Amino acid sequence: MKKKELVLDGLNCASCAAKIEENVKNLENVEGVELNFITKTLSVNVDDEDKIEEIKKLVKNIEPEVLVYEKNNKNEKNNENGHNHGDEEFNRKFEIIRLISALGIFLTALFVKEPVWLQISLYIIAYLISGGKVLIRSFKNIIRGNFFDENFLMSVATIGAFSIGEFPEAVGVMVFYEIGELLQDMAVDNSKKSIKALLDIRPDYANLLKNGKEIKVSPEEVKKGDLIIVKPGEKIPLDGFIVKGNSMVDTSALTGESVPRTIKENDEVMSGFINLNGVITIKVDKEYAESTISKILDMVENAAAKKAKTEKLITKFAKYYTPVVVFLAIALATLPPLITGASFNEWLYRALIFLVISCPCGLVVSIPLGYFAGVGALSKRGVLVKGGNYLERLKNLDIIIFDKTGTLTEGVFEVVDIKAFNNFKEKEILEIAAYAEKHSNHPIAESIKRKFGKNITKDNIEDYEEISGYGIKAKINKKEILVGNKKLMSMYGIKTPEIKYNGTIVFVAIEGKFAGYIEISDRIKPGVAEVIKNLKNLGIKKTVMLTGDNKKVAESVAKELEIDEYYAELLPGDKIKLFEKFINGVSTAFVGDGINDAPVLTRADVGIAMGGLGSDAAIEAADVVIMDDDISKLIDSIMISRKTLKITWQNIILVLGIKVLFLTLGALGKTDMWGAVFADVGVTLMAVFNTLRILKK
Repeated sequence: MKKKELVLDGLNCASCAAKIEENVKNLENVEGVELNFITKTLSVNVDDEDKIEEIKKLVKNIEPEVLVYEKNNKNEKNNENGHNHGDEEFNRKFEIIRLISALGIFLTALFVKEPVWLQISLYIIAYLISGGKVLIRSFKNIIRGNFFDENFLMSVATIGAFSIGEFPEAVGVMVFYEIGELLQDMAVDNSKKSIKALLDIRPDYANLLKNGKEIKVSPEEVKKGDLIIVKPGEKIPLDGFIVKGNSMVDTSALTGESVPRTIKENDEVMSGFINLNGVITIKVDKEYAESTISKILDMVENAAAKKAKTEKLITKFAKYYTPVVVFLAIALATLPPLITGASFNEWLYRALIFLVISCPCGLVVSIPLGYFAGVGALSKRGVLVKGGNYLERLKNLDIIIFDKTGTLTEGVFEVVDIKAFNNFKEKEILEIAAYAEKHSNHPIAESIKRKFGKNITKDNIEDYEEISGYGIKAKINKKEILVGNKKLMSMYGIKTPEIKYNGTIVFVAIEGKFAGYIEISDRIKPGVAEVIKNLKNLGIKKTVMLTGDNKKVAESVAKELEIDEYYAELLPGDKIKLFEKFINGVSTAFVGDGINDAPVLTRADVGIAMGGLGSDAAIEAADVVIMDDDISKLIDSIMISRKTLKITWQNIILVLGIKVLFLTLGALGKTDMWGAVFADVGVTLMAVFNTLRILKK
């Protein structure tokens, strides 16, 4: 199946969005359906291109005015826009003029007392100008069998008010409802712009070097292997390596790191960095679609599609809530007059107020926007969260499990000691170990080769075998060699002395004899101890460390950092087995490098990759990617998650509380249509503005 993304341009009805998503999910041979109301994109997996046309027809059936086209398909977008859709700014101005005109005519009608026919005519004109679109949409939806949306509620309420002679309120409610809807749309659009402004990292152009000439092109036009020039103040548009020049770059947009980074020839650079001073020439390593910046933007824009439990609950609530209140309104209009003989007009008026209040827009708009804001706020700090569901899970973690090397420690190993035994020499041990580690890119192997510092020829290496979790067996210079941990020595019956050490020990055996060992140290990252302490202050019940390193090193690190439990000398397959013991009935996070720990990252409730900048494996495996190596951002992630959930529930309580209050007042006849408009549109605006607090530090 292929993943397709459709843009639903002009989709402004949140309840309609939920209806579209539900109907598309019911289509055969369509999977992975996720509608992101905030970015107005519909993601689907289909095995047949004809399904896309079927989905487009389904969307049009529910929302005829919505323009549907495939994302990044410029031709289709231009055709749709050219045929049906004018300039967005022009449409907004037209809406403002339309509603100002309707408001002016409505106010004039309020002051015109005679003749009555003129007053009523002015009311009707104002009503049609302001509510014509609502009536048409409602009529079309009724024909298609789509009831219970906001257009239906407003149409029934205002036409009902007309029928009982409440002309001023019928027109006034429609005028101010539409003005409120316009203000609500503008507030939501501005909110989305504020969130996306945090990610103003998309490059606008690239300076392509072709035949010795510099050409300004779109980043999408640059191919792998092309040369581009980046001048001071410009964004680096694509990933690559510097082939000429040196400079300082601002990486804050990707990593949240405020200190500029020095770059020179042969250094790797990422799209989204900002060049600060020198002119640099870059050989492009990845096309734009595969670049770091493209993946980041795609992740952030699609994060809102992965709904949290709270969002799903609200969507399900809204689905049943609106029909229930419609039937309650019918009961309110008919039962009291039938049972008590009260005035039908009075109870009909109360029922109409009940309908206006009932629209659930405040919830279905502000809740997804809140999660989108939380994801955006973390992205600004260099933390990518793949969805609202993972943002929500960060709030209630019970256990956090850490990989050691590269996560808690710097992963920069150095040889600190070499000891020789049985008449072997230290230089001989180092040389043999360096040759044995020739084909390994593990940090420990790199430290040994770096200490040896000489060229290693492959000709001297025979019968090379890497034994996973143990070490290396090889024939070097015609001699049988073993280089690895104590378990490797035991496997071949080689006795080793008891050694006191604080680092990692690599044992060396030559021709079946113990030759000596190399001690290698790895430093704990600055500030890690403070992070562990702060995690416990945040209510994390247990911290655990898993490592393939020896027990003494693991014990030393765990003791210094005050980690609750540690497990050492683990083989690659042991981590996932051990991880299973922690997941019964508790919420777990695993923090690792995203490459070696992919299985555990995938298994955890929240998989967090450290130092994932530019690592495809990290971005693919993890739910949360910390784009630099700063483990303190784990604290930021939990804090912003809790802030997002706090404000989300504030909005839920605010909206439902005001609606329940005004629904009760409306049923008792203690409020009028103006109060109803406030309880519908006004409370939505309040919730949207409250959501923006998530973006504040």
